[in-house]
Amino acid sequence: MKALCCCSFVCWTALFLAAQARSPAVVEVTADPAHHVVLENSYVRVSQVYVAPHSATSLHHHPYDYMFVTLGPSEISNEVEGKAPLKIKLAEGETRFTSGGFVHVTRNLAETPFRNITVEFLRRPKASNPRASDEDERGLQVLHGGTEEVIFYKDGVRVSEVDLQIAGVEPRHHHTGPQLLVAVTDLVLRSEVSGKGASTLEMKSGDVKWLPSGLTHTVTNVGTQKATFVIAEFQ
Repeated sequence: MKALCCCSFVCWTALFLAAQARSPAVVEVTADPAHHVVLENSYVRVSQVYVAPHSATSLHHHPYDYMFVTLGPSEISNEVEGKAPLKIKLAEGETRFTSGGFVHVTRNLAETPFRNITVEFLRRPKASNPRASDEDERGLQVLHGGTEEVIFYKDGVRVSEVDLQIAGVEPRHHHTGPQLLVAVTDLVLRSEVSGKGASTLEMKSGDVKWLPSGLTHTVTNVGTQKATFVIAEFQ
């Protein structure tokens, strides 16, 4: 009987270890090798994401709501734990909001790298915030040689995509809260800040820049190509 018990224990242990080997461990998003944190403060944690062709991230956990900005067209499989894989085609500059609290693997199905900027929202909106729905915030504004489109308003964050043709201008405007600028294309912008004069901002595709609150300025594309960027403004 003792020998039988020992044999059962050994068999159970072997089956347990085999099951563990088949089930990859879940890591936090910051521990996934495909995610590289490039900026973090009390509002956001920003990661540059790179997944090689026909490769995948590790199985990782997203604790916070987040958005991602796609850099270059791609096709991926979003494999959320407990759900069927979902194939998604993404265009360059496509920006999506995702509620956190899940575990998944992102698999790159394309022949080109899957690159994006992932922005985790570390703060929740103020309870008194009257702007509860993003539907009222959506809209397209025609600029002088460009457009600005509000993509969504979530978690107290207003996210817009700006396209400026060469010499295009975003007229004088005011930002109440701080902002995160994500460059979709390479760009060279001149920012004329009220009371402070002009400065030039040069960024590569995938670069990010944190901008202070209370900024009133005019933005002009002084580069040699169309400039596309995403702005996330926080309340």
